Amino acid sequence: MVSFVDRIRLAELLSRETQRFVDTHPASAALYKRAQSHLLAGVPMPWMVRWAGPFPIFVREGKGAYFPDVGGHRYLDFCLGDTGAMTGHAPDETVRAMTQQLGRGLTFMLPMEDSILVAEELARRFGLPYWQIAMTATDANRFLLRLARQITGRRKVLVFNYCYHGTVDECFITLRDGIAGPRDGNLGPPVNPTETTRAIEFNDIAALEAALADRDVACVLAEPVMTNIGIVHPEPGYHDALRRLTARTETLLILDETHTICAGPGGYTLAHTLQPDMLVIGKPIGGGMPVAAYGMAEHVAEKVRQAIRRDEADTGGIGGTLTANPLAMAAVRATLAHVLTDAYYAAAFPLAEQFAAGIQQIIATYQLPWNVTRLGNRVEYWFCATPARNGGEAAAAIDPDLDRFMHLWALNRGILMTPFHNMALIAPDTQRSDIDYHTQVFGDAVAALLGK
Repeated sequence: MVSFVDRIRLAELLSRETQRFVDTHPASAALYKRAQSHLLAGVPMPWMVRWAGPFPIFVREGKGAYFPDVGGHRYLDFCLGDTGAMTGHAPDETVRAMTQQLGRGLTFMLPMEDSILVAEELARRFGLPYWQIAMTATDANRFLLRLARQITGRRKVLVFNYCYHGTVDECFITLRDGIAGPRDGNLGPPVNPTETTRAIEFNDIAALEAALADRDVACVLAEPVMTNIGIVHPEPGYHDALRRLTARTETLLILDETHTICAGPGGYTLAHTLQPDMLVIGKPIGGGMPVAAYGMAEHVAEKVRQAIRRDEADTGGIGGTLTANPLAMAAVRATLAHVLTDAYYAAAFPLAEQFAAGIQQIIATYQLPWNVTRLGNRVEYWFCATPARNGGEAAAAIDPDLDRFMHLWALNRGILMTPFHNMALIAPDTQRSDIDYHTQVFGDAVAALLGK
């Protein structure tokens, strides 16, 4: 069984692929050099320096599952904006609705009928009756944490080790040898996150029960399936225990479906009949337009109504001048009605199954100690023999050099994977021949690693 990678060979391959990237992307290199003058590190957001090449690709435009860069290279996009463009780039119905709204006004600080239509559809899909709008899922998560602390009178938040819920201060916490502390790279935290947050491992019912026992936790904030540290599925009975223990200790349960909307039209919540007290959804619901929403059950909504006095509604730390603007509402209304539909998932799921099967075939052929997992139209391979049960196990299997090589190999052959991990999102207009091509490229990368 192959249980290791020759590090010397890996370094040689990385060097060769890096040079190939530089040689074939002069247009992006020129823009990156120009960007150094006025964009910090040459990029508009700090994490963009982490793409596999020595500089990022500069995109010209995109449609569906494909985009060309400024140098004319065409890419098959399995990143899809890390879920933000899970609908495929520039979906026709969303673009049409946004185009119509452009001439009617972009922001009023007042509602339009679209906001009602959006809330009605979200209530239908997720089963929670009351909704509010945010600009991003990060904002929605922050707002719900504030509300949870306010209406419970409790200060602590519970999250899972190596979770990700956007740039929420309370969530940048990890466990090391069972001890919680700030996550590596946490810049200028206002307080040590242990003051606000408890962290436990996913799928550990005993740890969950112990963490909630003192009844000082306002809420549990969780993805129903962890997605930003590989795809970590809940074990049988875990969600039942999570709901039972939070209810017993009067702890609010918040499910963040921003990534797990890949499980179906109503996310993992609808697909598995979960019953959260509050729910966050963002990214793809606007077809690429920045927008998010958060919902709440009747009993939560009533307490929130009582907590927010009308003459103080603008000073509670919840809101944003441009939030719920007409352009965003038009985008969400059209995307939910015409794009993120049953037909979308019916087309995307078989393609994701094909993608996962292709990776599994290569893993089996070369007896690699790797695994592949799938959630709806999201697929990920990870460098350990069996799927991780929690964030700690997944983090222990991360291999940065191997990650970079696999990404760069694919990039040099016209395939974009999601940065930071080996995740692919499959848009419905992806072709089966595209999936076969990825299987070939993936297999060639493995063969090169092993000197075959």
